[in-house]
Amino acid sequence: MYQIIQYIKFLLASTNQHGVHSPFVYLLITECFYNKKTQQSYKALHKYREALYSTKKTITVSDFGAGSRVFKSNKREVSKIAKTAGITTKRAQLLNRLVAYLEIKNSLELGTSLGLATAALSTNNPHTKITTIEGCPETAAVAQAQFNTFKLNNIQLIVDHFTEALPKVTSEKFDLIYMDGNHQKEATLNYFETLLPTTHNNSLIIFDDIHWSEAMTEAWEVIKQHPKVTVTIDTFYWGFVFFRKEQVKEHFTIRL
Repeated sequence: MYQIIQYIKFLLASTNQHGVHSPFVYLLITECFYNKKTQQSYKALHKYREALYSTKKTITVSDFGAGSRVFKSNKREVSKIAKTAGITTKRAQLLNRLVAYLEIKNSLELGTSLGLATAALSTNNPHTKITTIEGCPETAAVAQAQFNTFKLNNIQLIVDHFTEALPKVTSEKFDLIYMDGNHQKEATLNYFETLLPTTHNNSLIIFDDIHWSEAMTEAWEVIKQHPKVTVTIDTFYWGFVFFRKEQVKEHFTIRL
């Protein structure tokens, strides 16, 4: 019910490119968000997804986040995880376009799961280095097998709890950080603060499920007000955060 109410509020507040006066955001929306042109990489992403849909494997999931609203047991079929809990085709394609459009060279993902989003970061972007972190060993094993099968050789998979793994990557600078691993307010804010030193002027952080719960929406509002954050885009499911010092602080609500 909370998400339904939030979505109605989102629809009432949202706009498209015609309500945007920032040249950077306008071009991002028109040339990337709303790009309907079929990319060659989409075929590879489709094959990756179909391989997961067709597998008969069952794994025991170690869940360290907010838990699942779909599964009642930690013993789960890989195909069902891919169909119900993985990134959607539409958002995977958007993520794939973003990497190319923003010329991402170094990216970090929190929450590999089965690697659907990781594949979107990697496919057709061979010069992008991807570090992805997954806390569940059995889930990570499935993802790594997929990476090997599809020859996604620009991915480094770290199997560890986020709190243990993040200190190992804070010496790097990331162009893109995709957070999709723990839908809880305190954890989200802690990861955000921990990773701030790894960002630069042109970095982008994407937060998944910013309206998952009232607490996650509260976390999103705190992030928007952070002094280092200049531009945010709320697309309901995803929250985009930019740090461009040349832009005035502005928040956008955009329909995808």
